[in-house]
Amino acid sequence: MKKIKIITIIVLVILITMVSFFGVYVHVQNRMENKVRDYDLDMDLQGARYVRLAVNKESKDVIKDADGNEVDTDEEMTDEQLAENGYTKESVPNNTEDSLTVENYEKSKEIIEERLKAQGVDEYEISVNSETGDILVQLPENDSTDNFVSNINTVGKFEIIDADTKEVLMDNGDIKLVNVMYGSSSSTSSGTTVYLNIEFNKQGKEKLANISKTYVESDNTTNTTADTNTATENTSNEASDETETTDNTDTTTNETNTTTESTETTKKEITMKIDDEEIMTTSFDEPIENGKLQLSIGSATTDADSLQDYITQATAMASVLDSGNLPIQYDIESNEYILSDITNTEIEYIALAVGIVLLIGFIVWVIRYKVNGFLSAIAFVGLISLYLLVIRYTNVSVSIQGIVGIIVTILLNYIFINKILSKIKHSEDSKKLENVKEAIKESYKEFFIRLIPICISIIAFCFASWTTISSFGMVMFWGVALIALYNYLITATMLKVKAEK
Repeated sequence: MKKIKIITIIVLVILITMVSFFGVYVHVQNRMENKVRDYDLDMDLQGARYVRLAVNKESKDVIKDADGNEVDTDEEMTDEQLAENGYTKESVPNNTEDSLTVENYEKSKEIIEERLKAQGVDEYEISVNSETGDILVQLPENDSTDNFVSNINTVGKFEIIDADTKEVLMDNGDIKLVNVMYGSSSSTSSGTTVYLNIEFNKQGKEKLANISKTYVESDNTTNTTADTNTATENTSNEASDETETTDNTDTTTNETNTTTESTETTKKEITMKIDDEEIMTTSFDEPIENGKLQLSIGSATTDADSLQDYITQATAMASVLDSGNLPIQYDIESNEYILSDITNTEIEYIALAVGIVLLIGFIVWVIRYKVNGFLSAIAFVGLISLYLLVIRYTNVSVSIQGIVGIIVTILLNYIFINKILSKIKHSEDSKKLENVKEAIKESYKEFFIRLIPICISIIAFCFASWTTISSFGMVMFWGVALIALYNYLITATMLKVKAEK
């Protein structure tokens, strides 16, 4: 019975080790795919996307009327047409000299940071050159990176204007917050719809209510009156036997008025723009009193990939509008992926060195502690395998500091198990179950009391804003948790079973 228990635990350890180091492969279409999740590597191990933003130095042509007001027109006007309308054309820089200040450089950096956080980018590095205003953004390379980069230099100028007169009705100053919502109608099977929810402040709420009452589709009825002349002939014939027949005809004209009603639909529309790009032109069906404007992104869908694309688009747009305008217009000067200085070969060398040291340590255990040392070595391998799986499935970003944390965890576990084995060996009767239990209990108490200051530091590291430090903290947190739990369930159980009569 004792052998069956130990063999069962050993088989379990072997299975965990096979899954962790070799994976689980499933036939997908024409290939074998590993279903075990890969490691989430930090930028210092995986490489990163480097995006450099430079201050825009270009100018744009602005048309102004006789009063100096800017004329919004998409028509390309000749000099003769400008003169006829009393317009003048001026070349105006996209970034005025007054806007090129250190304060605006820093504000731009902060706004870009807010947008990255709003889009779920936890790991990034951003710096600004206070002299030139250039901003360098370092991002992890993944499937979402291109989407982040495409929106990173968007100014975020929001406007709702009259579609005909081009009068600005609302702008960024009226926005309170912007977020993403999605839901499906129970009455239809068309799927889920993603919405961009724009909530306006008190001033914007009043403006939206007035606009939604004014810019509506309305029906105008026109009355048309027509005059119709109708001629009626009345004829009477008088005849006698001896007289000549005479025809008398009276003609009467009657006038009739006919009224016709015709209905004409007129529509006052608004145009919504972001960075002078038209998003939509529409009118309102009913007044909006709650100060919230919900815009559907894409169409209702049941396809998971399409739904995720719509959510990504809406999230990017929400992050731009919610963070406010960039005070300076930037251009993407460079966008390149740079590999890490640390190669996979170097990481393999580190793993090999740790493996060799552990193997030597296991041999020492077997020589000193015999069967207990052998069983502890097998359990140790299982802990490492489970540890690597936990790191993968808890979204821990592994950095260079994270690798150091893994090595430290392995060292702590070796010290802990060695303490247990030493106490068992030096007990009065190492083969007695009560002595084994007492040795394990004392080892837990002594080891984890001394580990309390380290545990406090580890928890603090987990909440650090610097990813490399938080990586070390998270790796160590799961490591210490496994040392306590795994050894109690596996290592201690094997040693107790071996001591049973």
